[in-house]
Amino acid sequence: MTDKLIIFDTTLRDGEQSPGASMTRDEKLRIARQLERLKVDVIEAGFAASSNGDFEAVQLIANNIKDSTVCSLSRANDRDIARAAEALKGANRARIHTFIATSPLHMEKKLRMTPEQVLEQAKQSVRFARNLVADIEFSPEDGYRSDVDFLCRVLEAVIKEGATTLNIPDTVGYAVPELYGNFIKTLRERVPNSDKAIWSVHCHNDLGMAVANSLAGVKIGGARQIECTINGLGERAGNCSLEEVVMAVKTRKDYFGLELGIDTTHILAASRMVSQTTGFVVQPNKAVVGANAFAHASGIHQDGVLKARDTYEIMRAEDVGWSANKIVLGKLSGRNAFKQRLQELGVSLDSETELNNAFARFKELADRKSEIFDEDILALVSDESAAGEQEEYGFVSLSQTSETGEQPKASIVITVAGTEKRSSATGNGPVDASLKAIESLVQSGAEMVLYSVNAISGSTESQGEVTVRLQNSGRVVNGVGADPDIVVASAKAYLSALNKLHSKSERVAAQG
Repeated sequence: MTDKLIIFDTTLRDGEQSPGASMTRDEKLRIARQLERLKVDVIEAGFAASSNGDFEAVQLIANNIKDSTVCSLSRANDRDIARAAEALKGANRARIHTFIATSPLHMEKKLRMTPEQVLEQAKQSVRFARNLVADIEFSPEDGYRSDVDFLCRVLEAVIKEGATTLNIPDTVGYAVPELYGNFIKTLRERVPNSDKAIWSVHCHNDLGMAVANSLAGVKIGGARQIECTINGLGERAGNCSLEEVVMAVKTRKDYFGLELGIDTTHILAASRMVSQTTGFVVQPNKAVVGANAFAHASGIHQDGVLKARDTYEIMRAEDVGWSANKIVLGKLSGRNAFKQRLQELGVSLDSETELNNAFARFKELADRKSEIFDEDILALVSDESAAGEQEEYGFVSLSQTSETGEQPKASIVITVAGTEKRSSATGNGPVDASLKAIESLVQSGAEMVLYSVNAISGSTESQGEVTVRLQNSGRVVNGVGADPDIVVASAKAYLSALNKLHSKSERVAAQG
């Protein structure tokens, strides 16, 4: 068995299945470049057959990422597999990840197929994919709840057909560590040709054990690939967290004895980029990347850390990128310094016009706050990317009045299909009034299911980052807006969400 642990990141595919977390093609490429900088082994770029947008995103990433393997998910049918192969043509290293459900519940209720039909479909799909690319991953969806005898038959057959990686998903987050680890071990022992493929684990976090289950699959079961996402992003309670499994294996090398190719100093930048792109805020006490992960409030702890760091810290903050959390630019910084910082942050703007527009926004922000942090720049560029797309609704200006004992009032100017429109409204507070003024113009009828405010950096001068989640006709979208004025940030976030609802982009649920 190899002592190298392969890190397979599925932020751009499984992570994107979080309600409202869908990303644009350019946002996906930006995150893929950060994952490449992180030295992730495999980047699952999307589900090419699910929509034209996903196909284009996979294709764009395949054409631009050179150091990581680029992977596309596909159902176990020729159409999906051919579409995935077409999207991956430009990749230096391409992988097709095909799946079919194998649990009795899924086969009967979802697929309406017999076990023998599923076995044959799995074999045919891997055989077809193997003729298109050399690297094939196969997943039995809901594998952990599958009959062991039947699952062994399927896995043995797909290895014979050319599968190079076998992934055993705990699709619904039902597993517990010892049982899941022994489940993987049993499969490896009972499948005669198990040594011909790399074994992988993919765990969901419904019971809060995705990281523990994944590590048990590695330590007890002998798996050598972990599928995970930045910040544990994913549908329902999320996926196994990349930053947590990576730092667990690195910090406890004495126990796991495994090598990693990951450059951990880029973890924090990846976490912030995913958080700001999707609007899914990282909780302060989140392991490794939370704002409090290396903070010590207890006097005893503070005293111990000052005397000897390892009394209370098992990792160095700078090892995961916290040392990069410093002021980088100010109002006197020039265009070249701004461009250089964008490159260091993994941001690529497509044209000089976009760069000039982003720089103009930076100078405007620098006039309003004296200290510009990396987070500010990422938020600013996200705004610029959104502004560059064809949008139905755009922010122009906002004024609001709020006084104790008086009902707040807001007046707003927005563009609707390129035409300026004005409206005023009152509300319970300035934010409520502003959003009611917008809604009076657009009349979307959407229900707000989340409103969240997050300070981008740690002072009262900080930009506020607002996330708004809207639901309408079964669709759920997130909108993110950033501005030193929270009310303006709220209006921008609301308009961002409305634009996503208006785009009606296709989404197809995929394997978990």
